[in-house]
Amino acid sequence: MIHPLACVHPNAKIDETAQIGPFVFIDDDVEIGAGTVVDANATVCAHTRIGKNCHIFPSAVIGAIPQDLKFKGELTYTIIGDNNVFRECCTVHRGTASKGKTVIGNGNLIMAYCHVAHDCVVGNNNIMSNTTQLAGEVVVDDCAVLGGGTLVHQFSHIGSYVMIQGGTKVLKDVPPYVLAGRDPIAFCGLNSVGLHRRGFSNEQIEHIHAIYRLLFQSGLNMSQGIARILEEIPQSPERDQIIEFVKSSPRGVIKGI
Repeated sequence: MIHPLACVHPNAKIDETAQIGPFVFIDDDVEIGAGTVVDANATVCAHTRIGKNCHIFPSAVIGAIPQDLKFKGELTYTIIGDNNVFRECCTVHRGTASKGKTVIGNGNLIMAYCHVAHDCVVGNNNIMSNTTQLAGEVVVDDCAVLGGGTLVHQFSHIGSYVMIQGGTKVLKDVPPYVLAGRDPIAFCGLNSVGLHRRGFSNEQIEHIHAIYRLLFQSGLNMSQGIARILEEIPQSPERDQIIEFVKSSPRGVIKGI
């Protein structure tokens, strides 16, 4: 399943069911799992692990060394799970000494010309639309949608089930379940459509909405808002996730409009 015009390092470990197209370059210490397809002219650099049933489209570069002047050639990795799609010309860079690896989970769609920088951690079932750019050490949780041209500042954290407007500059952490956009970035409501699509009930969505009304639309600061939430909103996994996200954010979260 390896095209005769591909260049594959002898130390690479490629499952016999993987498909490697013409003019693909696969470097030393690469592992590629069952059913994964690497299309023509793509590059998979050293110390990269790719799981099962991924699809790497033409001219994508996976696992290149980071664009970080502190990087001195240390051994670091790019770890990619199963069922991911990397469209044309997207780039993923391996880790630095800071974290040691860049990690992408399962079921992500990373569209054309996107960039995932060193030491990022991307969870599961996310969509990064065309030309989205993640700077170093960004964390994206699960089931988020980043609109085209989203620019994410280094060390930022994007929560689960978030929808970010295309062209947004993400300079603060974005808590779970919200719509975010505008310039500067702000809370624009709840990602109700996305939550319905992911199986959240009307009661769960209204419960989350009540939390964010106190946090962003009550005129309270964050500490006061959290105190009111703890007093007035019944305990739930969603409530605890939101509170923990806000309290643990070193950068601070986005503001309400």
